[in-house]
Amino acid sequence: MTFQLGEILESISFVSQDHFDIRTVTMGLSLRECQGASDHRIANCVYDHIMRAAESLVPEVDKVSQRFNVPVANKRISLTPVALLCDGRNSSIPLKIAQAIDRSAETLGIDFIGGYSAIVDRGISPGERNLINNLPEALSSTKRLCGSFNVATTRSGLNVDAISLIAEKMLELAKATINQDAIGCAKLVVFANAVEDNPFMAGAFHGVSMGERCISVGISGPGVVAQALRDAGPELNLQDLAEVIKKTSFKMTRVGELFLRECSTALNAERGIIDVSLAPTPLPGDSVGEVLELVGLERVGAHGTTLALALVNDAIKKGGMMAASRVGGMSGAFIPLSEDANMIESAELGHLSLSKLEAITCVCSVGLDMIAIPGDIPTSTLAAIIADEAALGMVNSKTTGVRIIPVPGKKAGEWARFGGLLGETPILPVSSLSSEGIFRRGGFVPTPCQGFRN
Repeated sequence: MTFQLGEILESISFVSQDHFDIRTVTMGLSLRECQGASDHRIANCVYDHIMRAAESLVPEVDKVSQRFNVPVANKRISLTPVALLCDGRNSSIPLKIAQAIDRSAETLGIDFIGGYSAIVDRGISPGERNLINNLPEALSSTKRLCGSFNVATTRSGLNVDAISLIAEKMLELAKATINQDAIGCAKLVVFANAVEDNPFMAGAFHGVSMGERCISVGISGPGVVAQALRDAGPELNLQDLAEVIKKTSFKMTRVGELFLRECSTALNAERGIIDVSLAPTPLPGDSVGEVLELVGLERVGAHGTTLALALVNDAIKKGGMMAASRVGGMSGAFIPLSEDANMIESAELGHLSLSKLEAITCVCSVGLDMIAIPGDIPTSTLAAIIADEAALGMVNSKTTGVRIIPVPGKKAGEWARFGGLLGETPILPVSSLSSEGIFRRGGFVPTPCQGFRN
């Protein structure tokens, strides 16, 4: 891969003026060699394996960052789902493994580590049930550990019982982290159609079909795209505007691809994937909401928001695919409410509701992300919010996720403040109507017609 002088100067401008950075360099790491360890040894085995495999991750990534003068926001690790280590073991094992994983991340200087995860779209094994039952303590007693559960696929349908159990444990997790506005729930994602090559938090886990170690890179650049749209001006038609976004995404992804190659070589690890998502931060000028408004909206939440997001999401993906040898993860535009200054303002002004956010997830990369709701809601209402989003993913053959935060003791209109990259957000109201009857029935939603394909 060679770069022209003009591309180099553009990259410098991206970093210095438009908040461009490498969102994360993530090492995917298999824990399968620990499966044979005894109950007594399993936690130490996991700790030792992570320490051995990732000991050079932070210093080597820092060296590459300094060489190219491109900041790296986070260094992370994704692990094979911990549930794979839990069947046939003592019920306390998931918690012990979780704490060992968190301890290794702290020792290595890792920002986040994902893999407290299970795939439960078809059923729940005893080990997976233990993992879910330990969820409140596991994520409340750790700082860096993230978890995820896949509850539906287009191929298999939707597991209502799993959603009910997870919702119950999410409310317990919220109460366990009440002093931090239920921040524990900010480290948990519930998926439909989870992708196997998802190294990106909070829903990260290393796929079981993947190798021992690999390096993946996630880029971030809403500010870069926003500046390109400002330069394009208000008179450009939508087709040409999409081309501007596509070309900008291509340029950003080229930098990410170079970073991936250099980091994987330095760490002697396989090259994973590039995630070409637009991921916002609370900083002014680093907002996906601003990008949508530059397309032509007065405010995010106006009629036309879904159209604007569809255009941006598609153009980002097309540009990224042209620039990278292997694109994966979520890829597109993330819309985490608490992490996007423009979207926070729209929500505060009443332009963004939970229903509108759910609607626009039909065309974006993830789903309901970093949305705070009142903590006194029934378990069935929380489960219904998760199930609605999972149903969108299942029927439309796309990945959707829910990272929603029920904040105990707070009502709609109050604020949840998490600090740092997680930002803050007004608490959105939810419907007072009951969904309990659905979850009292339990069972599975059958495979949709789209799932019967070979």
